[in-house]
Amino acid sequence: MTHEIMLVSFLFLGISFLVSAILKSKFTKYSKLPLSTGLTGKEVAERMLRESGIYDVQVISVDGFLSDHYNPLNKTVNLSPEVYHGNSISAAAVAAHECGHAVQHATAYGPLVFRSKMVPLVQVTSQWVNWILLAGVVVLTMTQNPTILLIGILAMGLTVLFTLVTLPVEFDASHRALNWLSTTNITNSQEYPKAKDALKWAATTYVVAALAAVVQLIQYVMIYMNSRDRS
Repeated sequence: MTHEIMLVSFLFLGISFLVSAILKSKFTKYSKLPLSTGLTGKEVAERMLRESGIYDVQVISVDGFLSDHYNPLNKTVNLSPEVYHGNSISAAAVAAHECGHAVQHATAYGPLVFRSKMVPLVQVTSQWVNWILLAGVVVLTMTQNPTILLIGILAMGLTVLFTLVTLPVEFDASHRALNWLSTTNITNSQEYPKAKDALKWAATTYVVAALAAVVQLIQYVMIYMNSRDRS
């Protein structure tokens, strides 16, 4: 069973690399297509925030490629240099998506609130879960005692739940972004499908991560159940 876990892990790792490569390719392609309105990512973000009635969120630039994110703790929309200064379709799509998270925060969107409450606990469990699972498998093999493995499964369950809750948060942010880009004519009829395609591939990375986490959790649960059957 441990060999099967490794095989599935490598499989999803390969899929994740493939999706990430496609995502980077899409964003690189659309970053070369200037937005007809000429707005930069910073300007798009500030306009969306303002038109959403949000005036206490700051738009700033951060280092890194595709490092864009919304920080609810200090209420900042953090955009990578390519997005912050760029006036491309991909810059507009990413900026609007991150502002979608700001709108979620301002309106107390349920899944985002629940996800935010999980962050402190998940930050702790994610640091130790792989070591606990490894120790659990080793102890189970040597002593047939599944207790440590069960603790690891429970810890992993929290991280898996976190990845699953992340899905509606990301999908909803993209929906808000695309709806706003369309209704405000920030993107025209030729640009909108490209912005939608870019955000679709960004969302796919979260789907792959969630599926990989669920499958791996199921495999560890099966190891635990099999050990119970033998005892």
